[in-house]
Amino acid sequence: MRREPFGMSAGASRLSDTERASDGGSRYRLRDLFTPLDTLLVSGGDQRLALDPKDRVNAYGCAPSPAPDVWNFASSTASSISQAAYDRAALAREELVHKSLFDEVEIAFDRRCEDMRHELRGHLQLPPRVDIVFSPSGTDSQLHALFLARAALGALPVTIVVGADQTGSGTALTARGRHFSAMTASGFVVRKDGAVAGLAGESIAVPLLDPASDIAMRPDADAAVLRAVETAIAQGAPVLLQIMDSSKLGWRAPSAACLDEIARRRPGKVQIVVDACQARLGRRRLRSYLDRGYMVLITGSKFFGGPAFSGALLVPKGLSRSLVHVGEIAPGFFDYAGRSDWPTAWTTLRSRFERRPNFGQWLRWEAALAEIGSYYAVPGVFRAKAVAELAAGINNMIALSPSLRAVPTACDKAGVDDEEFAHTTIFPFALLRDGEPVSIADTSAVHRALARDMNDDINDSAAARQIAAQRCLVGQPVRLERPDHAPQAVLRLCVGARLVTEAWSADEAQARRNLQHVLDQIAHVVVKIELLLDRAAGAVSPDMPVLGI
Repeated sequence: MRREPFGMSAGASRLSDTERASDGGSRYRLRDLFTPLDTLLVSGGDQRLALDPKDRVNAYGCAPSPAPDVWNFASSTASSISQAAYDRAALAREELVHKSLFDEVEIAFDRRCEDMRHELRGHLQLPPRVDIVFSPSGTDSQLHALFLARAALGALPVTIVVGADQTGSGTALTARGRHFSAMTASGFVVRKDGAVAGLAGESIAVPLLDPASDIAMRPDADAAVLRAVETAIAQGAPVLLQIMDSSKLGWRAPSAACLDEIARRRPGKVQIVVDACQARLGRRRLRSYLDRGYMVLITGSKFFGGPAFSGALLVPKGLSRSLVHVGEIAPGFFDYAGRSDWPTAWTTLRSRFERRPNFGQWLRWEAALAEIGSYYAVPGVFRAKAVAELAAGINNMIALSPSLRAVPTACDKAGVDDEEFAHTTIFPFALLRDGEPVSIADTSAVHRALARDMNDDINDSAAARQIAAQRCLVGQPVRLERPDHAPQAVLRLCVGARLVTEAWSADEAQARRNLQHVLDQIAHVVVKIELLLDRAAGAVSPDMPVLGI
């Protein structure tokens, strides 16, 4: 017997039996769309979207409504919604209300989701043969990938996670087919780390950090991936290989040559899914993955700067054909998808799922599409120029600061034109005090303090207090476990799509000034970090929760 979702937090209110549709779905009331927009935008997700009752921001420091006074260099983690994206979400809600006056809410919603698939394919220059499965987050999309891999491979695979030390905290659970939160986005209460009935299996972690180095990528990543694949297949199981493009630190692995070798050795035994949730890859590179038959995980809420969370799984046509005659569906998986999440062409699979619109997920994707469309409306030459100039400026600032030490980036770009992403867009750095790395606690404290007005805490010049007052977001601390060394955490300055979009001008001189203004802001952030580190250890400790470290 199906459980009822718990409350409006899932983007759907509890329904009586008389309101249930005859096909087992549920008829959603029109009044649900009149919920305040800010509330809708943080609904239909897991507990990471919850707002702090005092500050009205989520655990990533992001508000559900525009916060133009907060400088955002945190696109590797999350961004507050822009005014343009917020306006699009508001308009989309109005349009759905209007269409729902003439048709059922679920039918109008389903059509809008299909229109969004068409729009996203257009922005990413993907052919119609690529199918898109929407989800509330990249973590949910990982479960979708496991479900589809099981159907394609004919058995539950062993999941191999490349970059397991630099992906979302929920991946260790989804890779094994387990619940990654205490509540699903559909509002069903579950036990975190409990088995998703019918999907629970095994996983193998392949970390990318070199244990013998001072925060660098391991040189034997390809060999480690090959060993993991051979080990799993030797045990008689097919493999879902989740590769990384790119990690929290901007790393990419394994190489294309390694993937070719896996395909040669184990044809039909390995399904590859690319963790591109950061969306830091060129459109040609993205198409190359799909052309090779790989699934791709993306989000609209990392590089593109849409509100957290909005996930999608890109599915090549060859794989989607195998789903036409999908058999038994893992019973626990019904909690992780509604009918509108699936492409309309997947009629057999769709018919097995409830008509359960997730209004929060939909509106976050509407907002993300506004950002994606604006970004790709900027000429490609300027996008590449802007990313290159911002990368050079950030690298220089980190190198010149006595309080920051850069973490090297390592990406395999050989053989694929990666457009503007041939340049780095995530800049990780460790914090130093007197030349030595600070503790994880102090790194987290600095991260929290950056997001707050610290004017009253800095006893210095008026100029220093003005710098301390500026609220700014940088990428959340990434905890790095190092054998034979104390764990360390690094922060990240990030170039995101919105920085490029807002810098663009047809007037070349104005565009140059706009880019310089962004670099001025980043310099301001670096100086604020230095001011905070000058304070006594442990003094910077405003009470704000931090996820993902």
